[in-house]
Amino acid sequence: MARTEKLVITFKNTTGAIAMERRCKENGIPGRLIPVPRSISASCGLCWVCGSDPGEEQAVKDFIRDQQLETESEYRVELL
Repeated sequence: MARTEKLVITFKNTTGAIAMERRCKENGIPGRLIPVPRSISASCGLCWVCGSDPGEEQAVKDFIRDQQLETESEYRVELL
C-alpha cells in the first residue's frame, strides 16, 4: 500500500476527540478517529484524520471553528 499525506488533528483530551467524532458523523464531515501516530507522539490518545485535499481540509477546519471544538494541533503526516 502506498502512503498518502493526511491531515491529522490532535486534541487535549479524549473527550474532545469523541466530541469531534460525534459532531462530524452528525454533519457528514469526512474523516475518522485513529490512535495518534508515533511520529507525532509516543503517548496514547486519539486524533482525527482526513485527506489532505485542500477543499476537504478547509471544510474540516471551518467545521471545527464553527462548532467551537477544542483541538490541540494540526499536522500533515504520511499514513497508509
